[in-house]
Amino acid sequence: MKGMELARRLYSELGAPLLREALPDLAGSLACGLAGEGSECFGFDDEISRDHDWGPAFCIWLPESQLAEAMPRLDRALEALPPSYLGFPVRMARDLRIGRVGPLSVEGFYKKFLGVPRVPETIGEWLRIPEHYLAAATNGEVFEDGPGVFSAVREELLRCYPEDIRLKKLAARCMACAQAGQYNLPRMLRRLDPVSADLCRARFAEAAISLVFLLNRRYMPFYKWAFRGLKSLPELGMATAERLSALMALPLMDAEPEAVLEPVEAICQDIASWLFKEGLADSDDPWLYAQGPAVQARIRHEGLRAMPAQME
Repeated sequence: MKGMELARRLYSELGAPLLREALPDLAGSLACGLAGEGSECFGFDDEISRDHDWGPAFCIWLPESQLAEAMPRLDRALEALPPSYLGFPVRMARDLRIGRVGPLSVEGFYKKFLGVPRVPETIGEWLRIPEHYLAAATNGEVFEDGPGVFSAVREELLRCYPEDIRLKKLAARCMACAQAGQYNLPRMLRRLDPVSADLCRARFAEAAISLVFLLNRRYMPFYKWAFRGLKSLPELGMATAERLSALMALPLMDAEPEAVLEPVEAICQDIASWLFKEGLADSDDPWLYAQGPAVQARIRHEGLRAMPAQME
């Protein structure tokens, strides 16, 4: 059973009735769900995930101004939850939450991932946030949110980056794909340098995955979940995943450079064609080092547009 399903059932069957009975005055102020850190928040958990920080649990989000006063009562109420649920240890005891579940402030939750307790307002605030933190801040599910304060920030973040920032990141990923995969990977193979070749392949894969997340207006999760998330993206997700699987399966030092480049160039062609179709490039030329500046030229913000295309 997936962690999200366990969380949803624990909350609906035991948590929600308990909170309504024990804290009726807070019923209209709470938001409850499961989001943030942990593979279960992305729906990627499996049996291996169960070795630590996994099990039935949910988050209770309250505005900071209310949480301090409510915390002792919330702690007492949550003590009434059973130690196990459907055969799995419940993580709602105070010493098991580790800041991931249980009572959390709305502002604290977002500040943990964004650096600010609200939707970022400036280009600098947006650019300082690691992309996988944005993914963690917007994953999972909200089961209930009467006041809508928590969900209002979440829904704004789910719109993805402001368009100029998205374009800047797309441009930088184009440059990274071209440099690592189209240019340096075959050169390292010809130099018989297996470590550098593997680094080029990995850097190309990560840049390509990030680029496909960006074109889908989604945030790429932490690198160990990036490929898993890629496969579910509607635009180029599965096609890119299949090509990357073929690339990664090749024994680099035993393969001809042309064979290694085949999946690389196919991915780059797919990306270039999509950029051209969306009006973000002037042609569907698969050489992404030329596509990066073309994407960057569409940026309206002068400061971002003036930066080197490979930077973000």
